Amino acid sequence: MNVWVILIEMLVFAVLFTMLVFFSYRDEQKYSIGSIHNYPPDIQEEYFKTHPRVDVSYKSKKVILTKTFGILFFIVIIYACARIAGATTFKQGFLLGLGLMVWIGIYDTFFLDWVLFANLPQARLEGTEHMDEAYHQKWFHVKGMLWPGILFAVIVGLATGTLVAFIH
Repeated sequence: MNVWVILIEMLVFAVLFTMLVFFSYRDEQKYSIGSIHNYPPDIQEEYFKTHPRVDVSYKSKKVILTKTFGILFFIVIIYACARIAGATTFKQGFLLGLGLMVWIGIYDTFFLDWVLFANLPQARLEGTEHMDEAYHQKWFHVKGMLWPGILFAVIVGLATGTLVAFIH
């Protein structure tokens, strides 16, 4: 596999992921169950004091559907990346899929969550604008990256490896 191609894919994947995130959090879409689910619990609690309470847990059908769609979307993108990078075996597909997902988890946590969204007034839920400290909760985002983030990375890696092995 070509390392330069993989590095370019990492950059392109980060750009695509950023666009997807900003699309998901623009205007009224940030008030969807799948989006509210990604905010720390104290921000959710404050938001639900003035808005109708909905289930935003991992058991919620809408959260499950959102996460499932995301996983399937990433499998398609990362399978294409694996093919472009020259993956020909299950192991290569798995490692590239896992690696790209771990990369995007790190990028999402340390840049999007910690830097960008923590400081963007547009990303704040209505009624929680005053909760500056809550929006800067680093541990909440690290925990999400570790679990279930690693699980999602393994699923995408396994699916990518399987696709590479069977389609190549």
